[in-house]
Amino acid sequence: MIILRIYLKYGQNQSSAIYGIETVSRPGRRTYIKNNKIKPFLGGMGVAVLSTSKGIMTDKRAAKENLGGEVLCKIW
Repeated sequence: MIILRIYLKYGQNQSSAIYGIETVSRPGRRTYIKNNKIKPFLGGMGVAVLSTSKGIMTDKRAAKENLGGEVLCKIW
């Protein structure tokens, strides 16, 4: 079982810093990305979560470690 913890962050007016979460891969349709195809999500303002051979990591870290994998979700 995989547990993904997302810590909520709020602005000055108690407005949420996370505006949306989108599931990309589903049991019936897996979405994979190669290491050379990883691009910043929303111009670097969002983050994609990938499942790689070295564990679950963000798109920035996977690109830095030259790894591809299954795209689990996108958070912005």
